[in-house]
Amino acid sequence: MFFWYTKGMDIVQFDDFLKIELKVGEITSAEAVENSEKLLKLGVDFGESGKRQIIAGIAKFYTPDQLTGKQAVFIINLQPRMLAGLDSQGMMLCADDGGPVILSPDKKISNGSIIK
Repeated sequence: MFFWYTKGMDIVQFDDFLKIELKVGEITSAEAVENSEKLLKLGVDFGESGKRQIIAGIAKFYTPDQLTGKQAVFIINLQPRMLAGLDSQGMMLCADDGGPVILSPDKKISNGSIIK
């Protein structure tokens, strides 16, 4: 039998994967979170889906200036979570290459575009 997944990896049922809502959002503001070396507070515009505050643990790898105006991919239907006393209303997706690498479209697209 051919196994295309990593041995020991948890397998997610397709119906569970379909529950995850991935959208492109534009980071309209970014600032350091007080008393944290890791966290940035992002304001993200998802077009018709509205604007959200997302707290991301990427401050050691990206500055606020590098992020403002950048589009990225986010999970927007996670249960909100408090991080450093701030409400995070989603999660930015990043690849891991010795540090986070933001996933973003290769060209400008509409904010709120659905990832399928």
